[in-house]
Amino acid sequence: MSTKRILLAVLTTMAISCKELPKETKVEPGGQGSETAETPFPEDLTKVFDAHGGIEVWKSKKTLIFEMPAEKEGEFGERHTVDLHSRRDRIDMGAISMGFDGSEVWLLDREKTYKGDPVFYHNLMFYFYAMPFVLGDDGIHYGETENLEYEGKYYPGIRIGYGDGIGASPKDEYFVHFDPDTHQMAWLGYTVTYRSGQKSDNIRWIRYNDWALLDGLVLPRSITWHEYEGRDIKAAGGTARFENVSLSEKAKPAAFYAKPEHAVTAVGKKG
Repeated sequence: MSTKRILLAVLTTMAISCKELPKETKVEPGGQGSETAETPFPEDLTKVFDAHGGIEVWKSKKTLIFEMPAEKEGEFGERHTVDLHSRRDRIDMGAISMGFDGSEVWLLDREKTYKGDPVFYHNLMFYFYAMPFVLGDDGIHYGETENLEYEGKYYPGIRIGYGDGIGASPKDEYFVHFDPDTHQMAWLGYTVTYRSGQKSDNIRWIRYNDWALLDGLVLPRSITWHEYEGRDIKAAGGTARFENVSLSEKAKPAAFYAKPEHAVTAVGKKG
């Protein structure tokens, strides 16, 4: 299955919430680790951050750019630019652009050929790509989850939830599982509530096992969705690839993310 097809499947079934978060980070009672003045994160999550270069190194960066190559002749690749502090973003793909200017999501598509939903695609792949560091965002609740088994190996995990009113789908849950030997992230599980608004126990799974070192941070070259039955991981499915990645300690001007002339305000699709 091509990247374009797997992304279309993702777009029609789920969303990673746009996190415009209050300054609040909590550890759930009974969750792993404890909250201290030095770190608000569970101990295991801190070790995961450290295995990927450290949360403080991540926070020192202001602009992330990555590209997703076209899978077929005649298709356009995608160039994603994100302000890591304000979370403004912009995607350029051929004649189509979309983004978040800090207050609204916009779409520039003068030929009206884009069939997706910009409200949850504009930052979707950023959140997949920026794992595990986006799990250090404010407003997150951390808890326990059972180990995940794959090919005879057990991967410990951390359950991620969000407070009421956080993001577009606060009832979503995420499950980060890491290699017990290296503490590098190995799997991401996620539930989908965007369209229904109802809590779900259907967990989808993405494998993270293809890493690159960039400016002191360990970030994915690619991620792969897997078929599954509950927590029983099956065969690999589609893969999303990331190329020409750059990190900068300089922010782009707000005008770069501003709604262009002829763009329209995007409205999220429901149902």
